[in-house]
Amino acid sequence: MRKVLKVLIFLSFLLVVVRPEDPTINDEVLGLIAFKANLHDPDSKLISWNVDDNNPCNWVGVKCDVRTNRVTEVALNGLSLSGRIGRCLLQLKFLQRLSLSKNNFTGSIDPGLARLSSLQVIDLSENSFSGPIPEEFFEQCMFLKEISLARNGFSGAIPQSLSSCSTLLALNLSSNGLSGNFPDGLWSLSGLTSLDLSDNSLVGEIPNGIERLSNLSIISLRRNRFLGQLPDGIGSCLHLKTMDFSENLLSGRLPDSIQKLTLSSSLILRANAFVGQVPSWIGEMRSLETLDLSGNGFLGTIPDTMGNLNLLKVLNFSGNGLTGSLPESMSSCKSLMVVDFSQNFLTGNLPGWVFKLGLQRFSVSQNELTSRVESSPSESTEPVHENLQVLDLSDNKFSGTIPSGIGVLRSLHILKMSRNSLMGVIPASIGALKDIDVLDLSENRLTGEIPSQIGDCSSLTSLILSHNYLTGPIPAKIANLSNLQTIDFSLNNLTGTIPKQLGNLIHLFSFNVSHNHLEGELPLGSFFNTISPSSLSGNPSLCGAAVNRSCRGVLPKPIVLNPNSSTNPSTPGSSSNIHPKKIILSISALIAIGAAAVIALGVVTITVLNLRARSAAPLSAAAPTMSGGDEDCSQSPTTDANSGKLVMFSGDPNFSASTHTLLNKDCELGRGGFGAVYQAVLHDGRPVAIKKLTVSSLVKSQEDFEREVKKLGKIRHPNLVMLEGYYWTPSLQLLIYEFVPGGSLYKHLHESSASNSLSWQERFDIIVGTAKSLAYLHQLNVIHYNLKSSNVLIDGSGEPKVGDFGLAKLLPMLDRYVLSSKMQSALGYMAPEFACRGVKITEKCDVYGFGILVLEVVTGRRPVEYMEDDVVVLSDMVRGALEEGQVEECVDGRLQGEFPAEEAVPLMKLGLICTSQVPSNRPDMGEVVNILELIKCTSEGQEESS
Repeated sequence: MRKVLKVLIFLSFLLVVVRPEDPTINDEVLGLIAFKANLHDPDSKLISWNVDDNNPCNWVGVKCDVRTNRVTEVALNGLSLSGRIGRCLLQLKFLQRLSLSKNNFTGSIDPGLARLSSLQVIDLSENSFSGPIPEEFFEQCMFLKEISLARNGFSGAIPQSLSSCSTLLALNLSSNGLSGNFPDGLWSLSGLTSLDLSDNSLVGEIPNGIERLSNLSIISLRRNRFLGQLPDGIGSCLHLKTMDFSENLLSGRLPDSIQKLTLSSSLILRANAFVGQVPSWIGEMRSLETLDLSGNGFLGTIPDTMGNLNLLKVLNFSGNGLTGSLPESMSSCKSLMVVDFSQNFLTGNLPGWVFKLGLQRFSVSQNELTSRVESSPSESTEPVHENLQVLDLSDNKFSGTIPSGIGVLRSLHILKMSRNSLMGVIPASIGALKDIDVLDLSENRLTGEIPSQIGDCSSLTSLILSHNYLTGPIPAKIANLSNLQTIDFSLNNLTGTIPKQLGNLIHLFSFNVSHNHLEGELPLGSFFNTISPSSLSGNPSLCGAAVNRSCRGVLPKPIVLNPNSSTNPSTPGSSSNIHPKKIILSISALIAIGAAAVIALGVVTITVLNLRARSAAPLSAAAPTMSGGDEDCSQSPTTDANSGKLVMFSGDPNFSASTHTLLNKDCELGRGGFGAVYQAVLHDGRPVAIKKLTVSSLVKSQEDFEREVKKLGKIRHPNLVMLEGYYWTPSLQLLIYEFVPGGSLYKHLHESSASNSLSWQERFDIIVGTAKSLAYLHQLNVIHYNLKSSNVLIDGSGEPKVGDFGLAKLLPMLDRYVLSSKMQSALGYMAPEFACRGVKITEKCDVYGFGILVLEVVTGRRPVEYMEDDVVVLSDMVRGALEEGQVEECVDGRLQGEFPAEEAVPLMKLGLICTSQVPSNRPDMGEVVNILELIKCTSEGQEESS
């Protein structure tokens, strides 16, 4: 009611201020401005829509009739708009086209839209509309020709009133949640040329009557639950060009009437339960470019008439029960690019046309083909073979050797010849396949060594040569394949050591060399530190922690003193005429001597340090010290000429360049990866927080340190903890921050009672404030690196303030392993790229940490929780709940249902998006801020409308 009242007041205001020269145009301006008032326009795309403008014809997305100046089109596609569509557009009496696709409009659609007497096109596709399509929406559809409500969240049945739209030419209701039976009334729309009901949950049989759609050109009922047979009348739709009935429960034989559809270019019946033989008349549909009968129950042979399909580009007969051989007649299909006959019972030879037609993808995996493959591709083959990107001959009975000319297939991305009876060696020419991603030659009878030329296949991600008879060493050149993720050399006769260079393969996640004759120590590296012992089993001479077998060290040889020495070491200064003795020290004696030396050195070192410490005691004023427990938190920094350098950015005259600071240990506020934090009070009574850095051995020189700290001192944002100054000595560095009294977000989330827990609004505001602070930092090219709930402080008014930003820049180099070791408390927040040496660390690591923080704030749970016999990772838990439709149950139970689901669910989805494993898939923080504002705006709009 409040929203209605507000709009009425706004409209009354417009009626007063709009100039009255042309009341008709003013009505259209009025309607458009009122429509805009209900929208959220984050990018200000509608800034040209001005209430002072009497003529909307020059506004963005608005078109008018050149003769009458009446608005005939409103097209606002892809402008990131959100909100609800009210009745304001009903003012546009002459509107012919309304297109609002690819935005984020919500709510239901107004039934009155279709009643605009001039409206011909409605496109509301790719939005977030929901609820049922109103029955009355189609009751007075007047002159509508095109309707698209695709890719929304509409539910319920398709209204029977749709049959009233007698002028309709195109209907697209795809990708919604529509249910119920196929509406019979659709067949009465005789002018319909395009019908798309795909990706819904429609059920039942497709009723007879389709023959009445004599103008139908496109029909798609893909991904529903239709059952029964295809209507025989489909053959009467002679203009049909595209037919897609895939992924349903259709059964029976194909209607013979389909052969009449000679203009058809696409017939897709994938994943149904059709039976019978592939009809020979299908070869008479000479306009076919795509034919997909995969995943059905077709039997018998492939008809020779397939050779008549000269325009055919894509052919997929996989997953049926076809027998016989591949027809030679298909050599006439000069346009073929993709052929898939996998998962059938085909026999015979591999026809020559496979390497002569210029195919891009060819698969006959899981058949019973038996030919030899030596002469398949060769240097003499016509150049068209260079188009081939996928060749899958796996799971057959092919024999012979891998062709020596395999290297001519230079465009190959995937080569699978596994589970055959191939013999001989792997040809060196395989190194010419520079673009190959997957090479699988497993489960054959291959012999000889792994050619080192494989190391030239620079794009390889998966190399599988298991279950052969390969011998010799693993080529060290394989370590050049920086993209490798999977290596499987198991069940061969390989010898030698595993090349140490393999430890540098940063993307490797699967390495199996079990059951060979390998020896020696495993490579070093993060992957090999955690490798499964089963991947190394059957190699009794391998050693290392992963196989629980220690490697024999290199023992020093016994020391033999020169027997001809002129001096006897045992008797210094003795006469040279004494007969020299040969002295041999055993290993155990050497160890004992070494241990004694180390102990002696340690004693001397400790003694020296103690003496130095005692001598330095009188000079304690030259360095900061910790006061005892008797002192209170009001102890202020004091000035001492011998102390280090103190700089306050505020220029406070009470402080000089050198000062001696006393920090009360009892006033310690907490500890983090970079040091402990203490509360202190300045001379003017103002409290501050002082961070004593514990990374002194890693901190840069004074010049570099001061330059970086001064940069941080210039950063000012209401959601960032302000750095007020610093203290420097070579052995101690302090950072002086503003004091934030409310404690950390971590304590509010995990150490407060249910009665004192944060409210939903407080949590939402904390998320927004944190996002804005990170967006601001990223604008300044500052990466936080260490975002977590203990680094987000809450001030007296409940506003979040993010601390510890930019501290990693104080280290001499941004080594990810140094960072991770200094931020162990950030477990669960750390982005996965910190574990990969080859992946650049960018501001997207902060986005990942923010995503975890969002999930933590909404759920009230820690990022990682250790149970008695399990470890719960928060992001995995929320993702699983989302997939099961139970995401609302993840919200912190202390809120007791007092939270808006329209905010909580999108927030958790945003958190999951921000924690994508791939950095480029995460939004930047500026986009995150916009999304948060959109979530809040959408929620408030729903509250007002209710």
